[in-house]
Parts: sequence; C-alpha cells; structure tokens
Amino acid sequence: MPSNIIVAGGGIGGLATALALSSQGHRIDLIEQAPAFAEIGAGVQLGPNATRRLIAMGLGKPLAAIAAKPDALTVRSAANNAVLARLPLGSVAEHRYRAPYYCAHRADLHALLLKAVRARKQVALSTGARIVEVRRDDEFVCVASADARAWEGDALVGADGLWSRVRQQVVEHDAPPRATGHMAWRAIVSQQALPAALRCNGVEVWLGPKLHAVAYPVRGGRWLNVVVIAESKPTGDVRDWDQASSLAALQGATGRSGAGLQKLLEAMPAWRTWALSDRPPLKNADQMASGRIALLGDAAHPMLPYLAQGAGMAIEDAVALAEALGNTDAAGLPQAFARYADARWQRNARVQARAQRNGAIFHATGPVRLGRDVAMRVLGKALLDQPWLFQA
Repeated sequence: MPSNIIVAGGGIGGLATALALSSQGHRIDLIEQAPAFAEIGAGVQLGPNATRRLIAMGLGKPLAAIAAKPDALTVRSAANNAVLARLPLGSVAEHRYRAPYYCAHRADLHALLLKAVRARKQVALSTGARIVEVRRDDEFVCVASADARAWEGDALVGADGLWSRVRQQVVEHDAPPRATGHMAWRAIVSQQALPAALRCNGVEVWLGPKLHAVAYPVRGGRWLNVVVIAESKPTGDVRDWDQASSLAALQGATGRSGAGLQKLLEAMPAWRTWALSDRPPLKNADQMASGRIALLGDAAHPMLPYLAQGAGMAIEDAVALAEALGNTDAAGLPQAFARYADARWQRNARVQARAQRNGAIFHATGPVRLGRDVAMRVLGKALLDQPWLFQA
C-alpha cells in the first residue's frame, strides 16, 4: 500500500523528490514556506550524473529545450586570460558518460520540474507554509505551520535547504551553518547584447588570487550567466540569497581583474550577491535519516559551488530515496530511509570535501598558485575530468 509522505521544501531537490516518489505510487504533500513556488538565482550546471537521472524521469525533451550544451570547459588566468587547461564537453562528454552536460537557468529547471509535479494527481502542493513544529512517533509525523495549518503523514523528507528546520529532527546538537568568508556575485545577460568577443558557448573559468569567475550559456545558449566568488566579508543578511549589488561593490572586494575578464564584468547590466555558508562533510548515515524523517540536498549536505554539484547531489538524492523506498508501505519506511542514508552519505561527503578543496585551489596565492597553474598546463584534461563523479 503506498505511503503518504510529506516533503518540506519546494526547490529543485524537493520537486525532484516529489516527482520520483510519486512515480512509485506514494502520495505526497509538498509544502513550501514561500508564498509561491519559484526559484531565485541564475545558472546551474548539470553534469551527466544529474541529467542521466532527469532523463530517466521522463524529462529529457523538456530539459534539452531549456538548457544549453556547452562545447568545452576552459580554465584561464584571471590576470592575463591565458588558457591553463581545456576539457571537451558537448558530444564528447555525452558519448563518454551516456548523458549530456547541460547548463540551465535555475528558474527554467525549477519550472520544468514544477510542471511535471503538477501533472501528478497524487501530489498536493501548499505554499506559505513556514514550519514551526514537527511531531513524530513510531507510526506518523505531523508538521505544523505558522498559519495554524497541519499535515500528517507516514514520513517526512526535509528538502528545505541550508537553513533547514527539519534538520533539527535528525541531527542532534547541531550547530548553525558556518560562514566561509566567501561572497558570490552573479549576473545574467542576453548574448546578443554583448560584443561578439565576449559571447560564450562553453563553460569559462578564470582563476585569480582569492577569487574565481565562471561564465556559461543558459536558455539554449541565448543568455550568459556569470558568477564571481571572492573572499570578502558578508554584507546584509547571510540568509538572503538575492541581495542587490554592483560592479563597484564587486571590485571593492576583488580589485580589477585582467583585461579579458574585466571587460566581461563591465558588460553585465546588474549584479546580485549572497554570502556562502556551508557545513562540514557528512560523518555518517545518521546525519541523513532518523526513523521516519530523512534529509535531502542542502538540508543534509550543503555544497559549496566549487564543483558545481549542489543541484546534482539533490537530484541524485531524490532518485536514490525513491529507489530505497520502492512501493514500501508505512511500516517499512524507517528501514527504507536507513537504506537511503547508507547508500548516499559517503558519496555526498566526498563531493562536499572535494568542493571545499577546490575552493582552496581555485583561490590559491603565491607559490601554491604558481604550482597549480603549471599542473593545469601539463595535466589539464586529466585534472578537469571527473569520471568518479559523472559515471555514477
């Protein structure tokens, strides 16, 4: 008999979870604290590990319609724009990993998932549901919101992000997310509005002392997403992922880059910013599930963006959770959640640790930076390719 499962959080991870679980016949109450289902932010990179799973969920055609397929990953020096390393993507990556490497606008990916979820009769959607209480016993879980609504189910999945309220039910004596001392600035622009020399069909990365920048196409290649991450003191509310900013504020934190990157930054029409926070890598399966409550995505293992796998790991989690549950009835959910956590925690911890390590490498200074650049030039393709990540 299908179970009734509450999913807290209507972002990419929560929607993917609702879609995957409903495919197994489970009834889903998907609750979101915002007044409407929407996604902020700009671009998201989706490696073959993520696109393979989205395609398996029947989303291949709509995903291809909203995404861009970058032709290569190119790493450059932020100082002089010199190429340090290059990895072919496009058809090369698709052939090797049996799935494409895509770049998409987060809002487009979110809308695609939301449309698919809304087509499932066994999924009920609720907005404006800020969780204030979670109660559970051996047979059920009850969630109450600030406006006095309540949902009761056989289990609860916390996909409610970095500042998860559900996490408190799984991880005892948990500390708040830790500030990394890194700030991110993002911008998006129509490629037609850019000079031809600044347009981009691949993933371009610039590495500089205490900073790096990334640019890649989205929306079928018609728009360009640009992100700069630098070591800087947080501004505003650290929970606010969508603060207004400016090129002047960005340059105040980073100084002026080399001419190649600087021209691109100056061509952006507007900038948004947010502070990066994270948590230590997972230590065991108990940090992902407890009884009838499981965590997923950033609620369990927030990812710094230095491996471009935050959305990818959440999508992997969603599919793994559905596989662990199958058509399990209510009585078997705690054991199924434990299987899910056992299957996922070590991979998620590895990705978390690798992303943190990449941050140190990307932002290296002095002799370490020089050594990095030499290694990139000599071993570039081997260093950039990630078979352990993309083949799974």
